Order: sequence, then C-alpha cells, then structure tokens
Amino acid sequence: MDTRIQSEEHEKRVAAAKSSMPSDGQIAEMGARFKVISEPSRLKILLALAAGELCVDHITEAVDGNQSAVSHQLKTLKDNKIIKSRREGKNILYSVSDWHILTMIGVAKEHLDCNE
Repeated sequence: MDTRIQSEEHEKRVAAAKSSMPSDGQIAEMGARFKVISEPSRLKILLALAAGELCVDHITEAVDGNQSAVSHQLKTLKDNKIIKSRREGKNILYSVSDWHILTMIGVAKEHLDCNE
C-alpha cells in the first residue's frame, strides 16, 4: 500500500472517530453520571430499585444500610435525575427515572457473571 492510500485511510478513520464523538459537554455529563452510580451504596440502592418502587424503609432494609445514609444517597441520586419520588400517603416512594442506567448496570453485572 502506498503512502497516499495509507494517508487517505488514516484520514477516513480519524474522520469517522471524530464524527461519532459526543460533544465535550455530553462527555462531561456521561462522566458525572458514571461517577454518581459508581459509588457502592448508590449502586446497591439502584439494584434494589430495579425490582420496583420502594420507600426509604424498604430500601434501607434491602441494602442493609442505615436510614440516614440511605436518605443522603437517595438525595444525590434524585439531584442527578437518576431516580424520582412520589408521595403516597405518609410514604415517599422512590423509583428509577432513567431506565438506561439500569441497562448499563445490567450489562456490567452480566459481564461479571460471565467472567466467574
């Protein structure tokens, strides 16, 4: 392969990589989302919520945590729009607002399961 053809091929590959690259803002947002869900206690909360809507008492028991710590992590998840809440009588019920997050977690878990 001559140098000209190699150069053209190189340019095509670089152009393809650049055209599929998200904006810097989108990359920053992705990184922030990964950072939020990568904290172990928040990840456990999300795994518990994968089963459906839960109140803080149910979440606390499901993740073997304490209510104060769970409430703090729920606030972080809610502030980052990963979960949502609604009031039902005296209870506040939490659920996942972005199901793509559960898809990513599921893929990661599946990958771990395959490597055991």
